[in-house]
Amino acid sequence: MLHTINKSPFESSTFETCVRFLQPGDPVLFIEDGVYAAQAGNRFSSLIETVMKNNPVFALKPDLDARGITRVTEGVGSVDYEGFVGLVEEHQVNSWL
Repeated sequence: MLHTINKSPFESSTFETCVRFLQPGDPVLFIEDGVYAAQAGNRFSSLIETVMKNNPVFALKPDLDARGITRVTEGVGSVDYEGFVGLVEEHQVNSWL
């Protein structure tokens, strides 16, 4: 199951809620304002590092760029729209709104 998170973790608890439901191997993709979670050195970095022990974590590159985020937590992959589509084709999607 691909988990997409589009809300800023500074304004919503969707990321933290999502983590409780992750199964090993489920990818997490931050999109829209959700990419703020992936920014390096914020209070969510340690949670992302914990998640990455069992799950791949990605951030949508165009959304990172649009928000001026140039540094992400080490290990977080960035995907373009083509990569996003690839993840959707490979997995069922659970959108955390």
